[in-house]
Amino acid sequence: MSELINNRENFTETKSERQQMLKEIIKELHAGKDVDEVKAKFEEAVGDVTVAEISQMEHDLMIEEGIPVEEVQRLCSVHTAIFKGSIEEIHRSEKPEDQPGHPIHTWKMENKEIDMLVNFKMDLHLDHFLKDDSDENRFKLIEDLNLLMDVDKHYSRKENLLFPYLEKYGIDGPTKVMWGVDDAIRLAIKEAKAFLVEYGGNKSDIRSSVKFVIKEVTEMIFKEENILFPMALDTLTEDEWVKIAAESEEIGYCLTAPTEKWKPERHPLEIEEEKEEIKPEDGFIRFETGILSLKQLETIMNHLPVDLTFIDENDVVRYFSHGPERIFARTKAVIGRTVQNCHPPQSVHVVEKLLKDFKAGVKDVEDFWIPVKDMFVYIRYFAIRDEKGNYMGTLEFTQNVKGILELEGQKRILSE
Repeated sequence: MSELINNRENFTETKSERQQMLKEIIKELHAGKDVDEVKAKFEEAVGDVTVAEISQMEHDLMIEEGIPVEEVQRLCSVHTAIFKGSIEEIHRSEKPEDQPGHPIHTWKMENKEIDMLVNFKMDLHLDHFLKDDSDENRFKLIEDLNLLMDVDKHYSRKENLLFPYLEKYGIDGPTKVMWGVDDAIRLAIKEAKAFLVEYGGNKSDIRSSVKFVIKEVTEMIFKEENILFPMALDTLTEDEWVKIAAESEEIGYCLTAPTEKWKPERHPLEIEEEKEEIKPEDGFIRFETGILSLKQLETIMNHLPVDLTFIDENDVVRYFSHGPERIFARTKAVIGRTVQNCHPPQSVHVVEKLLKDFKAGVKDVEDFWIPVKDMFVYIRYFAIRDEKGNYMGTLEFTQNVKGILELEGQKRILSE
C-alpha cells in the first residue's frame, strides 16, 4: 500500500513539474524562442503521457493558472504533431476513412500538419518578424512558405483523383469552386514569398500577404473536412476509394505520408485496370508501315521523351502516355473525364477556344511555352483529322526543352 501512495505522490510531483515546464515553454514562445527548440522541449516535458493527461494539463493551465486559451491552443498544435500516431491508436475507429492509408485519413493527417505549420509556426514567425524584421526572422518565414508550397500535392490529389469521381456522380459545381480557391491559395503563397524575398522595409505588405495565406489555408481545411470529405464519403464506393489510394503516391503527399497501405476489411480489392479482353502481349496492330504488338506499342509510347495526352472528338480524355518523368501529373482517374473538368476554372475558356478553333478548322496547331520549376516546357496541341479532314480529337504534346535550348556547337561521337 505504501508503494501505491508513493507512486501517486511521484505522479503528482511529475504532473506539477510538467505543468511548470509547459508554462515556461509558453513564455519562451513569447520571448521569440526557436519553434523547433520549443517543440523538442515540449516532447521532453510530456514524455509518454496519454492524450487524457495532456487534455487535463491544458485545462489546468487555463482554469487554474489563468493562461489565455489562445496560447494553450498554440501549444495544442505542437502536441498534435507529436501525438498524431498515439492518438490514432488510442482512439482507433472502425470506420474505413479513419484507418491509416485511406485517402480521407491521409488528407486529414496532412491537414493537421498544414494547420500546425500555418497557425503555429508561420503565425509565430510572423509575430517575430513584425517585431524585428531581421534577415534571420525573414528567412524563417520564407522557409515556412517553401514548406507550405507542398500543399500543391494535397490539392492536386483532390483535383485529379477525387474530383473526377464526384463529377461522375453529377457533383461538379463544388469541385470547380474549390479548385478555383486552391489555385488562389497557390498564387497567394507565391506572392507572399515574393514580398519576403524582395523585402524593402514594408512590413504591412508582409503582414497582409502572410495573414491572407494563413486565413485561406485554414478556411480550406475547414471546407474540406466539413463539406468536401463528408460529401465524398456519402458518394464514392469502396472500390473507388481503393483506386484513389493506389494512385495517390504518383502525385505525392504534403508534409507527411501514410505509414501503411489501406486494405478494406470486408471487401478487399486487388486493383486491376479495365482492359480489353485481349491482353497486350497477345494482340498485334498492323500499321501502314509495319506491325507492332500492343505491348511493344505501349512500351514505345511510354519511352518517348515527351508526354502525350489524347482527347477525342467529344472532348473526353481517352489516353495519356505514362513515362517515368511526367512534367504534369496525370492519373488514371482522368480517363473518361471531359478535358474542361481537368483544368482550373480560370483557364477553361482558353481550352474551349482552342477546341472550338480546331473543330471549325480555323487552326491545326497551337503552341505554348512556360518555365516550370527548373524546366522550360514546350506545350503543343495538334488537331487530329482523318483522311477526309474530319476532326477526331486533339493531341497534347509536352516536352521539357531546356536542354535543347542550351545546345551549342556539334556532337558527332558517342558518349563515354
